[in-house]
Amino acid sequence: MSVKPTQIVINLKPFSARRRRKAPRRWQAGCTNVESTLHQLSPYIGKIKSSIAGDLVSQYSCTDGLIVDPFCGAGTIPLEAAIRGRRVFASDISPYARVLCKAKLKPPSSLNAALKFADEVFHESLGIDEPDLRTVPTWVRNFFHPDTLMEILRFSNIARRPGNEFLLACLLGILHHQRPGFLSYPSSHLVPYLRDKKYPRVEFPEMYSYRELKPRLYAKIHRTYKRFVKPGELGTLFHQSSIERVKLPNTFDSLITSPPYMNALDYGRDNRLRLWLIDPDGTQKVDNGVTQKRDKFVAAIKSLAEKVERGLKSKGYCVVIVGEALRRSFKAHPSELLAAILRDHAPSLVLENVITDDIPDVRRTRRDYRAVKTEHILVFRRK
Repeated sequence: MSVKPTQIVINLKPFSARRRRKAPRRWQAGCTNVESTLHQLSPYIGKIKSSIAGDLVSQYSCTDGLIVDPFCGAGTIPLEAAIRGRRVFASDISPYARVLCKAKLKPPSSLNAALKFADEVFHESLGIDEPDLRTVPTWVRNFFHPDTLMEILRFSNIARRPGNEFLLACLLGILHHQRPGFLSYPSSHLVPYLRDKKYPRVEFPEMYSYRELKPRLYAKIHRTYKRFVKPGELGTLFHQSSIERVKLPNTFDSLITSPPYMNALDYGRDNRLRLWLIDPDGTQKVDNGVTQKRDKFVAAIKSLAEKVERGLKSKGYCVVIVGEALRRSFKAHPSELLAAILRDHAPSLVLENVITDDIPDVRRTRRDYRAVKTEHILVFRRK
């Protein structure tokens, strides 16, 4: 008999010492200056390090195998999988995840091709009538010089078309910051907040002047191809969908994924400016309560477990990266809760080990943020 999500009782013993492993020391090293610069298209809150994703793909999947990531977020795991010659099926409910994942998995083949692509879109955007800025929400207008915003709106009108995700992702990557190479008035980079108190207009007038889009976007494209590693072409597929609604492949070799952090991050709020540019009408869902409500999280993981039970090949791996909250909003830590759900709804899986990775301040979105300081990587294998 199926157990309803709200009836699951946590009775797991603590993960045994035999199964626990400390993360490799190399995971503590920075990877910003060595990873493929496709990873740096645009920031994404709470994303996994590319070096960790790459190691997990190498260890728990096979070349030419099909990897599934149904909570793909910034596309870090799918990109590392594609670089290593794996086939990829990725999904996420967020439209921002859709743009980033498609941009990273199917970029232009070279810098020259990317610049030519940008030229074509810029040329077409010049033929669009100037938008009425009065129709733009005030909170959005507050971030930009009117002339800059006009250029952003005209270019994004073309960049939002299917197939143009790479250019849209590049635009999102320079949308807000206080540095000269970005488009907004002084603001934070990852999460959009104006920094007008730290940089008053009367003292820093140059930070509130017109910023031309074209040279900044071209500079961003050049940076993206600095360490360009072309993803493999064995086959990649993305679906924008919640875990409950997505139809996974009938069979797959591995599932490697990082579900949203429970009660720690707000993906809609923290990506709000980029999400508005992707979908000005606000018709696309960003999340479905998984990060805020226990029952929603449980239902999502239950659906994940049932899909893994149906599709994962014999001896295939199911690897789940779980952000561990220090504040106990629920009856158990997320990793314990997730393991319990998989035990009940994917009985063919065996928990082989738990890798514990302490997250240093440099890898956290907010350096004084106390909600998530540890990741547990739960490694299951099908009998």
